[in-house]
Amino acid sequence: MKKVVLITGGSSGIGKSVGEFLSEKGYIVYGTSRNPQKISKHPFKLVALDVTNVETINTAVTEVITQEGRLDVLINNAGMGITGPIEETPTDEMRNVFNTNFFGAIDVMKAVLPQMRTQKSGLIINVTSIAGYMGLPYRGIYSATKGALEIVTEAVRMEVKNFGIQVTNVAPGDFATNIASGRYHTPVFDNSPYKKTYKENLDLMDAHVDSGSDPLEMATAIYKIIKTPKPRIHYKVGDFMQKSSIVLKKILPDTMYEKLLMNHYKL
Repeated sequence: MKKVVLITGGSSGIGKSVGEFLSEKGYIVYGTSRNPQKISKHPFKLVALDVTNVETINTAVTEVITQEGRLDVLINNAGMGITGPIEETPTDEMRNVFNTNFFGAIDVMKAVLPQMRTQKSGLIINVTSIAGYMGLPYRGIYSATKGALEIVTEAVRMEVKNFGIQVTNVAPGDFATNIASGRYHTPVFDNSPYKKTYKENLDLMDAHVDSGSDPLEMATAIYKIIKTPKPRIHYKVGDFMQKSSIVLKKILPDTMYEKLLMNHYKL
């Protein structure tokens, strides 16, 4: 029996790459987009879903289950970025990103869990970020949303394990996607005390994305997770330096690790 996979944020970037790869491997794949009617010649099916709108989440999940009779894998991939000094970033914009990256992912999990519980099987993969393991300057809110999702995943994993449902995190580093185009940027204000360092860090972030890894690496990693009978709690996918930064945070004194980050970001 072919497994049925639902990928939020499946119209572009990592979600599209993962969906295309899994389709080629024989999975039945549904991606989501807020406006699927605007996308033509997509490599797999798209359903309308906005992770900040519970009604659209429930409708999309019901549509997939009605069509296929089951739902085996959820890949919670939809997300957005945000940059800016904490002091100068509008709090409402911070809430918007939490609603997408954190509460949106939770609401999609809530929608699929009853079906997976009925099946006595299922796998939820929450796509977080290596940035979620540390507070990064001018990306603190993004880091916070992904770190919060990592922790919630640990909790829900224990809550649903007795129902035959597996839950895991996969944290990517920098990948060559269009995430920067959808990111909320706090403007670089002329009179800002953060003007120089924030502008330099914006340029650095964009350069990291432009030179990032091929999203196919994430697709391959997720495929391996799906094929694993008992997935681990956490996975990291990125280059050596990105993954080693997590290890260094565990073993170095806090102030020494902070100094390393400040040197890297030229603060």
